[in-house]
Amino acid sequence: MIKKLLLTVAFGFTWITTSSMAQESSNRVAVETDWSVFEETNPRQCWAVTVPKETENTKNGKLVEVRRGDIFLYVFFSPDESKQGLVAFTGGYPFAKGEPLKLEMDGERYELATEDDWAWPPTPADDTVIISAMKRGAQAVITGQSGRGTVTKDTFSLLGFTVAVKEAEKRCSG
Repeated sequence: MIKKLLLTVAFGFTWITTSSMAQESSNRVAVETDWSVFEETNPRQCWAVTVPKETENTKNGKLVEVRRGDIFLYVFFSPDESKQGLVAFTGGYPFAKGEPLKLEMDGERYELATEDDWAWPPTPADDTVIISAMKRGAQAVITGQSGRGTVTKDTFSLLGFTVAVKEAEKRCSG
């Protein structure tokens, strides 16, 4: 719950200032290939964020069209809260209760805990392992299920991830 609160406060700035990553925001400070870096000063928070390159929605094994809100994959830093390198995902819909999301990168698989429309690694140690895998990977695929039974598969490019995360971390260190 605390992680969700921190993420909602931090990433609320992204949604207030831009309805999609294609629009400019006053707090975007860098673009690194497929990732953007944002910084806020009050409270001090920095994050790297991207949108999916591809999205697939299925129900009962068949492709379906669905309406979803914004879809973002983040890594968040906040020196004021001593929170460093938190991975978060919002899929634009409420996830099925009790169903973790699957994150896959280059054959490595991880689970993300969910609450409402947010997902994140279950422990800080998992954040560290996932960030390390993201630095080595080319793409991340997140598969989840909505409360209505739709299965979503979002594919994210990891091009620019390492540089963007280092920039966000540098801006919020100390």
